[in-house]
Amino acid sequence: MTDAAIPIHALAANDLAGWLEGAPSEVQAWVAAHDFKAKPGAHLVVPENGGGIAGVLAGLSEPTSLWDLAGLAKALPSGTYALAPTPAMSDAGKAEALMLGWILGSYAFDKYRDDTPQPAKLTPPANVDLARIEILAEAIYTVRDLINTPANDMGPTALASAAKDLAGRFSANCDVTIGDALLDDSYPAIHAVGRAAKDAPRLIEITWGDPKHPTVALVGKGVCFDSGGLDIKPVAGMKWMKKDMGGAAHVLGIALAVMAMKLKVHLKVLIPAVENAISGDAMRPMDVVRTRAGISIEIGNTDAEGRVILADALTRAGESNPELVIDFATLTGAARVALGTELPALFCNDDSLANALLAAGTDTEDALWRMPLWPGYRKMIEGKVADITNSAEGGYGGAITAALFLERFAPKDAAWAHIDLMAWNVSSKPGRPEGGEAMGLRAFVATLAERYGRA
Repeated sequence: MTDAAIPIHALAANDLAGWLEGAPSEVQAWVAAHDFKAKPGAHLVVPENGGGIAGVLAGLSEPTSLWDLAGLAKALPSGTYALAPTPAMSDAGKAEALMLGWILGSYAFDKYRDDTPQPAKLTPPANVDLARIEILAEAIYTVRDLINTPANDMGPTALASAAKDLAGRFSANCDVTIGDALLDDSYPAIHAVGRAAKDAPRLIEITWGDPKHPTVALVGKGVCFDSGGLDIKPVAGMKWMKKDMGGAAHVLGIALAVMAMKLKVHLKVLIPAVENAISGDAMRPMDVVRTRAGISIEIGNTDAEGRVILADALTRAGESNPELVIDFATLTGAARVALGTELPALFCNDDSLANALLAAGTDTEDALWRMPLWPGYRKMIEGKVADITNSAEGGYGGAITAALFLERFAPKDAAWAHIDLMAWNVSSKPGRPEGGEAMGLRAFVATLAERYGRA
């Protein structure tokens, strides 16, 4: 804590009484007058005699939560603060979580406005790994910024540009296959979904790291705007569809963390980037679309386009002989009905990987919930005139049938995880403002770091 920083005394309710015993009588009286009980998320500014701020009391959860101080960055008067020594602060893990929560609470998407107030600043505690915190925060900010950017500024071209910028920063290779070149290079499913848009469809492919290390492939759904195609969405369903590239945003955020942390992996990032638009060239209901894998898809619904583009990307991922393939996608409303908007659905063909991800989700307060790849439902995605359909009849078990569809294209000899997520906060909470959100990112980064280690 620097001399100029205002101290924040972060205390659980059970520690408040002991702290007050050593506090001046006027502070004791001030706390009593405001009936401050150190409830989680609560805070109390303590004045000094000259009219300034002597310090801040902040309540902590038991156990301490990442989000306990996340609201303070915007709630406190501008200035520089520091965490004073308290029982919680002696634990480096707790201190790191609180620091990360503060930074996430400082986030604002202000690209299109110039009146955003500056948040209060927190001096990093001495016992934290600041570099790791900053990497995670930047990865999450990146995901949020990409999702929050409207589709007129974040179409397939702009998404590819963001990927190229990220790759260039870490001396990674970035290849982009655009428009009719997708047909020449055997990505017909990506082309079929995106061909109706003025901004041509493309496959973005980033490669980084030592080829001698295990290959990890990250695949992200990059539907930069989803009108629903000819099976057009209603107004309410289309409003948030700039977020339909949330899977792509997530794999770019995770890639940033992997490269910045120098994990010992050979990284492949694959993003099929399209706009699901409406024109005379749009994909039609009951069209048959061919894929890179040679599996034909019957288009039962043009609004189930995400799994179609992921088919080609997952096939491409399998060609790199990966040890691990992870795909992120804002794929189904069924997953939101089952689990709500805050809890991503995890489908996984490897129990060891699934258990590691679930444990990491608990440890990082970035929970996932495993759902079954139930083989009994495979018959529901069988096509009538093609090998499979992208829209199972009846809609029952929609998140599961979508995952089973993707399973047909995932490599059979690699661990594979599919995350069906909202990528959006429907309302604001401390540290989690309404808008684009990284969900599962901290859990996956922690799992990859534990599994592969840093160079």
